[in-house]
Amino acid sequence: MSELAAAVRAGGAAAPLSSLDAPEGFLAVFDLHFDAVHRYLHRRAGADVADDLAAETFAVAFARRAAFHDRGNGALPWLLGIATNLLRRHRRTEVRRLRAYARTGIDAWTQLDDATDAARLDARTHGVRLAGALLALRRQDREIFLLCTLGELTYSEAADALALPLGTVATRMRRARERLAAQLVDLADERNPDA
Repeated sequence: MSELAAAVRAGGAAAPLSSLDAPEGFLAVFDLHFDAVHRYLHRRAGADVADDLAAETFAVAFARRAAFHDRGNGALPWLLGIATNLLRRHRRTEVRRLRAYARTGIDAWTQLDDATDAARLDARTHGVRLAGALLALRRQDREIFLLCTLGELTYSEAADALALPLGTVATRMRRARERLAAQLVDLADERNPDA
């Protein structure tokens, strides 16, 4: 393993910049973060779109690696920011997907694997209502909510990903949670009938 690859695996955030002198070093960034980027895109847009956009995310990141600025959170927020920007082009597809799911209850985009747990199956049962609630969010609030939940980013990392102030991310996340909670309050009652 090269020094650059070892540094990336050990949490070295400057790997995109270091790969300017040794382009093959960017493979370590790819190896470390591809699964997280692909998982985020899969959850947002489906398997087919995720395959294409994950590859495009790393192609764009490689081309723009000189513009990477480490804000202390590593390369993943930067990569998910690129993925989110690419996804904006596919936003109409995502909205159509959520509308179809909310209308029919059939999630034809997400492929469940053998490791899927009961919580995912429970979410599938109530997915129609969740899809409708997500559609009711403002686009900016939905984007932050999905970055933090599906992308598993902290508020700070989401702020880095979208080049927004931390306070803006916190406000949008609070607003998204409040709106989702208001729309899904009776769903919690169904899951806990003894409460």
